[in-house]
Amino acid sequence: MAGEHRTNLLGPEPTRLPAETEVYRGLALGESAEELVADYPASSLLWAILADEAWAKGRTMESYAYARVGYHRGLDALRKSGWRGAGPVPWEHEPNRGFLRSLHALGRAASAIGEPGEPERIDEFLAGADPTAKAAIEALGAKA
Repeated sequence: MAGEHRTNLLGPEPTRLPAETEVYRGLALGESAEELVADYPASSLLWAILADEAWAKGRTMESYAYARVGYHRGLDALRKSGWRGAGPVPWEHEPNRGFLRSLHALGRAASAIGEPGEPERIDEFLAGADPTAKAAIEALGAKA
């Protein structure tokens, strides 16, 4: 048995990003994502909020750019948390939501600008990360 490589037959463990306590606090105190992002540029949640705000105002290219930054910041955070390019990123874990929201916003904007193949890749990525995330994110948008 010594020296044998063991694998998790159920796949990789879910990745859970660390909480962004200062970001949450600032938002709860009424600070805007635009104000906070200068101090917390690694927060995919803030970039996702900016993407959604731009989208709501019809600024598709700005939404795309904000979402792209949030997506890449989220990938960086996932990798720092042990993610190896695949595996669950559960929506139920609140700190993961910024990345998942950025990913969703990126797919939405990529579709709007007609970027070939990108919306489909993003939908697959989002479903692979958490099959419940897309519906949860769209439900958030309906409440806003």
